[in-house]
Amino acid sequence: MIEFEVKTQIARPVGEVFAYVTDPAKLHTWQTNTVSVERLDGGPLRPGSRLREVHRAPGGRALASVVEVAALERDRCFALCVVEGMAIHARISFDSVHDGTRMRFAAHGQPTGAGRVLQPLLRAALKRQLTRDCKALKGLLEQGYPGIAPSSR
Repeated sequence: MIEFEVKTQIARPVGEVFAYVTDPAKLHTWQTNTVSVERLDGGPLRPGSRLREVHRAPGGRALASVVEVAALERDRCFALCVVEGMAIHARISFDSVHDGTRMRFAAHGQPTGAGRVLQPLLRAALKRQLTRDCKALKGLLEQGYPGIAPSSR
């Protein structure tokens, strides 16, 4: 079983962090291994919405997956469940704190086939990647991005 959590403190209001993280069009700006994201349905993002994500794997190979929004509670949580691809699921929770937002990105899953043998390496690589991604997100949101001023903190 692969299971880990990455915690990040971001000096921005929880509403801003939540809106940025849950916008599929912005995923590539903070998840640096994201090649593309495509909505497979219309309307606003909601539980049951599906997205096709393509990520760059070690060695540069493209890995496609279809994920479904399992939970979406404004300014509180966002969860994705992989329905096609490597079964690593994610839940991101958001808590308002005195100096911004505490974000917890938890991932878990049970690789199959060759992935079972490589499980310790996969866990380490995924945690390292998500730690980098969360650091990139923190930098983007605290330094400002198009449409929002840099943090005054």
